[in-house]
Amino acid sequence: MLKTFPFRRAGALALALAYLLAGRVRAVEVSASAAVLMDMDSGRVLYERNAGARMLIASTTKILTALVAIRDGNLSDTVKVSREAAYTEGSSMYLKEGEELTLETLLYGLLLCSGNDAAVAVAEHVGGSVEGFVERMNETALELGMEDSSFANPNGLDDEEHYSTAYDMALLARAAMGNETLVRIASTRTATIGGRTMTNHNKLLRYMDGCLGLKTGYTRAAGRTLVSCAERNGQRLIAVTLQDGNDWADHQSLYDYGFSAYPAKRMAQLGHEMAVEAGIPLIAADSFAWPLAQGEVLETSVKLERDLTGPLRAGTRVGKAVFSLNGKEVGRVGLLIGSDISPPPGEEAASSGSWKPEVETAMTVLRKYR
Repeated sequence: MLKTFPFRRAGALALALAYLLAGRVRAVEVSASAAVLMDMDSGRVLYERNAGARMLIASTTKILTALVAIRDGNLSDTVKVSREAAYTEGSSMYLKEGEELTLETLLYGLLLCSGNDAAVAVAEHVGGSVEGFVERMNETALELGMEDSSFANPNGLDDEEHYSTAYDMALLARAAMGNETLVRIASTRTATIGGRTMTNHNKLLRYMDGCLGLKTGYTRAAGRTLVSCAERNGQRLIAVTLQDGNDWADHQSLYDYGFSAYPAKRMAQLGHEMAVEAGIPLIAADSFAWPLAQGEVLETSVKLERDLTGPLRAGTRVGKAVFSLNGKEVGRVGLLIGSDISPPPGEEAASSGSWKPEVETAMTVLRKYR
């Protein structure tokens, strides 16, 4: 069901989608009412369809449920299943009232079986109540920039106050994929814990090379919803489709398009030389890559923030490298000097009397800096 709420974050999304340049060829179409394909590391949107439309999201909600539970809870905690949790309607990991499981086991049931019962048990334990947990979900969503989302429950059952957008769900997926515990669970095909065998509903894990997981969803009102992440050649993309009866095929098509049309171009490598100024090597303090379509070129400008005048030790930050596309900055990395700079002649004594140049590798410099 496509909702026509006013789009509060039109300006912010317009800025994000400004990176969809005029030269991009629409080489892919999907059946979804709303969809987004995003480069995970840069956040660049590579394809969108109704990305800001507020829609029902069904069990993809559980990505946020899992993220909040992992951040706020203790995986080794023992959770006693309440009657309310055991009798929750919809998809289930078949919990029994009074059963005791670890929070981690419940998260497997949440993300693999899409257990609505697991969602309630997790919420009651971590949040003190379902209502308290939902409050944390909404707080976390805002922290992630999900300004056009609202959550009313931890499982995704239909509710007028429970909705999100394809763009917001891509933001959530970026955060989720940065959580090692969540990725470990969501990428598991099958798990047997305590005599209970759980199989992941995400068929892409079995049928598509490079799929890193995430979450399926379905209700009659929401239709089929799917959030996934895939990796090829070190580049990771996130795909979101809402109300899509052909989601498995659409995600594969989106990935084929994104990886071929927007390969990531590495502009800086952690610990590697970026430039040489006045004979001094400047070392990247971080890595940076950006997805580029054919014909796009990133411009790199080196900006020094201090004079390269000694005495300066290797590893001292002296500036930054700024990367721009069509005149707009898309990223930057700090620059460190890769070798000592001795004091000017005649000033050695004034600089503590014990100055001795040291020869260090770039990675030694990075270890000092970080």
